[in-house]
Amino acid sequence: MGYGPGDQEVRKLQSTGGSTYTLSLPKPWVVEFGLEPRDSLRVDWRPSGALRITPLNERTVRELHAFFDHSRLPENSLHDHLMGAYISGADVIKIAFEQENYAVLARSVRRFLKSTRGFEIVDEQSTKMELRCLLNAADMPLYASLNRMYLLVTSLMRDIINVFEGGDADFLSDAEERESEVDALLYLVERQTRLLLDSHSVSSKLNLTRPQALEYANLARSLERMMDHVNALSRFTTDHPRFVANVGSFPPLEHVPTWMGALKELMINIRTRDSTRIEEARHVLKSTQTALLAYEQTHLRSGADGADLAHALGISESVRRLCAYSRDFGEVLLNMKIAAEMTAAR
Repeated sequence: MGYGPGDQEVRKLQSTGGSTYTLSLPKPWVVEFGLEPRDSLRVDWRPSGALRITPLNERTVRELHAFFDHSRLPENSLHDHLMGAYISGADVIKIAFEQENYAVLARSVRRFLKSTRGFEIVDEQSTKMELRCLLNAADMPLYASLNRMYLLVTSLMRDIINVFEGGDADFLSDAEERESEVDALLYLVERQTRLLLDSHSVSSKLNLTRPQALEYANLARSLERMMDHVNALSRFTTDHPRFVANVGSFPPLEHVPTWMGALKELMINIRTRDSTRIEEARHVLKSTQTALLAYEQTHLRSGADGADLAHALGISESVRRLCAYSRDFGEVLLNMKIAAEMTAAR
């Protein structure tokens, strides 16, 4: 008999009345959820062929707790441990620390709160601290997070182009904040995916299967990597105003509207999943990559000044990487479409 999560056993079907089959439930499971005779259970026939049995009205609210003794952690590793607990789905994080280490701990906690969504300090004493997540994992659809990430990436790129065209560089003053928000949204998607894998209720509320959630996490990762390159372009733009002012018509940046158009098409197809449109967008991105690579090879043979050459090649490579990550994005969409259309052989 199974006595807890992860345990397995084999039970035999019984026939009652000739047309009905029954299967007895483990008593520890019934007791765990406070069930009684005639209580209702939800039975889901999963795409994998498995049956999932869930109490219709769960009476047990399960919280996941993580505890860290700051004095026992490797030096400067508290933030990494906090992020690990967050992504792993912890609802409550408790930290014990020595009073003289409070300043160091407080910096790590502030950084953690800035990098995540939903966590707040609910109890703070001289040698211990408790953080609790106030955001339900199912409250924010994964698509909403992806869409917000997309808007942050493309808005920053539009501001970069505006500065190259003579606009005010102050448009880029909040670039680091925008990148941090994209990072935080990625962590949120990864947390939601982790919780969805373990919880049928989160899966039901988000209306996603486990494979779909994993693919959404892959999409979020592609957008985060795009933001890394867009932010690198932003830093370059503010650090080298003389180059930006003198560059004039710049072939690598002339491909940006093409990249943005293809990425927009792919974002639309998160829901429509039109394979023709996805492949057309990926083909456009591949052609753009080829053109940028040819530009880089030509520029290398041009004998341009060393600094200008490095700047031009660096910008071209970033735009080319944006196209590559966008093609990866499209590949994930194709995977999702094909998986949704597959049927099991009988």
